[in-house]
Amino acid sequence: MLYHLYEMNHAALVPLRAVADATRLFYQHPLNPMSHTHAGRSIAAAAEVFERNTRVYAKPEFGLYETVVAGQRVPVQDKVVWEKPFGRLLHFERALPPRHGKDPRILIVAPMSGHYATLLRGTVEALLPYADVYITDWTDARKVPITEGRFDLDDYVDYLIEMLRFLGPDTHVVGVCQPAVPVIMATALMEAEEDPCAPATMTLMGGPIDTRENPTAVNRLAQEKGIDWFREKVIMPVPFPQPGFMRPVYPGFLQLTGFMSMNLDRHMTAHKEFFWHLVKDDGDSADKHRGFYDEYNAVMDLTAEFYLQTVEEVFIKHSLPKGEMMHRGKRVDLKAIRRTALLTVEGENDDISGVGQTKAAQKLCINITEDKRVHYMQPKVGHYGVFNGSRFRAEIAPRIVDFALTHGTTHAAASLPRKAAAPKTENLKPEALATPIESATSAKAAEKPAAATAAPAEAKKPVAPAKPAAKAKPAARSKPAAKAGPATTSEDAKPAAKSARAPAKPKADKPAAAAAQGEPPRRADNDQPASAPEASPVPAAPAAPETPAKSAARPKAAASRAPQKKERRKPVAPQGPQKLRMVTAASPKSPTRAAAVSAASTVKSAGDAASAPGPANAEATPAAPAKAKVARVSRKATADAAKKGKTGTRQNRRTPRAGKRTLSSRR
Repeated sequence: MLYHLYEMNHAALVPLRAVADATRLFYQHPLNPMSHTHAGRSIAAAAEVFERNTRVYAKPEFGLYETVVAGQRVPVQDKVVWEKPFGRLLHFERALPPRHGKDPRILIVAPMSGHYATLLRGTVEALLPYADVYITDWTDARKVPITEGRFDLDDYVDYLIEMLRFLGPDTHVVGVCQPAVPVIMATALMEAEEDPCAPATMTLMGGPIDTRENPTAVNRLAQEKGIDWFREKVIMPVPFPQPGFMRPVYPGFLQLTGFMSMNLDRHMTAHKEFFWHLVKDDGDSADKHRGFYDEYNAVMDLTAEFYLQTVEEVFIKHSLPKGEMMHRGKRVDLKAIRRTALLTVEGENDDISGVGQTKAAQKLCINITEDKRVHYMQPKVGHYGVFNGSRFRAEIAPRIVDFALTHGTTHAAASLPRKAAAPKTENLKPEALATPIESATSAKAAEKPAAATAAPAEAKKPVAPAKPAAKAKPAARSKPAAKAGPATTSEDAKPAAKSARAPAKPKADKPAAAAAQGEPPRRADNDQPASAPEASPVPAAPAAPETPAKSAARPKAAASRAPQKKERRKPVAPQGPQKLRMVTAASPKSPTRAAAVSAASTVKSAGDAASAPGPANAEATPAAPAKAKVARVSRKATADAAKKGKTGTRQNRRTPRAGKRTLSSRR
């Protein structure tokens, strides 16, 4: 009779709601001058609060249209993949990016306790980036015709078993609040039958497994009233004109009244603040209030048989923790759960399922190994915060995903090969640490000791020991030298070439070898002499003729060192004291240029004479007086140019700008 009165009151309030809605629109219209005043906003706020408190809230939508997977935003679409009269299975299908591996498959079992499955919108949204999410969507009992039959706790368990078999093996089930009991029952029944589709992991969040632990107001009410009181006071038939007319149900508005009466002061404060947010035109805060209460006030009816059986078996008799729970006449044995991993989550301030009630599942499932059981209590959250909110997204959701990845067997991460542990090398001998390749190489070297150590006498005769080996490298590679040498067999030539090339590998020996041959060292293009300025390019003096052995050994190197004309940078005009440091090389007829050319020629002749082999080295002793003469001529030329102010042409300046660049930077 109460249900009929409730429907009649809502029907009678429809005209008043229409007037309140029209008043709100009138005083919120921007063309109305009253909408910009405090009085106008107060009238509009009062009208909206009245309309919202007298509204019958319909089932909301999930409204999840996209998510982020691997840093890429992808669209999401919810599809019905399994359906029966009292429930259906929704799949949140993601358009995954290419080459994205398989994510763990998670089945979220929504509570059938008065609210729709959309109450877990935040739960689904937090898991979507990391998992393939399914959720149970229970049907409002007043929408199901009475001809469809009954639906009790046993039917609820059967629905879950059918869903798990539809999804297949390696499914991870998450029971939120009230479904914790039917989820653990379904898992125990499937494990007892050794069903391959039994869930890989089972996550229970804020569920009443054993309500004897820290009983709350809800638990105490069930103990005090008894099952007969609930059957007489809260079970009502569905009124006309609903599709489920005459079906006995537990009305959703009674459940909502019970929830709000537990925290009545908090809800009254929230509505008062909502009114002042509207008056102050605080749109963001008002939108948050609308979003929460649109979901919270949307309730559904439960079938009478399901509600009464749940209250009696779970809250009054405590059949599950006592081992007396029955399903279709068969006792549910939680000891049969062996393969399924167990994760339990609780909230520190939960006032519906007290601390310890969900953790009791860890004690009941005694045959689950220790490496497959985890318990976590989230600090500073209530019942709603266990499965929704910022702390759930930051602390609880990552643990659920990690638990599924750890114990799953078919997702992409489960198929990756694991790295083998590196062997300990502390107490191993050096022979044991050698790789197979190194061992084979050392064996081959031991087989040929003579070929690796003995070199042919022909490669060492024409040159001095140790250093001429560097010059034998190009001789071994050049074809003319190979033809001019004595005829040898291919087997004898190979060890000779290897022994001639072996000492020449280090690059540091090349300058020493060049010095041994008497060649002058090469200078960088922008190097300047220490005492005399560098002059413009002049014809090179004739070099001393090379010996036949030397010319035959280096046919390509001599050609590569031919003088080449380098393109020089164009310096800027000198500034300040830099004019005194510029190179003095004016026109070809100037005495400065003639002195510089003669100095360069003298240095070149002295270098060539010093590099000549044999008896020519004894005649090159006057090189020191020549260098002193060059220094004196260059200092005099520089002083004369500084007095006359001639700093040379722009093409011949080699000194960089003062304070800007250095010789090393130009290299």
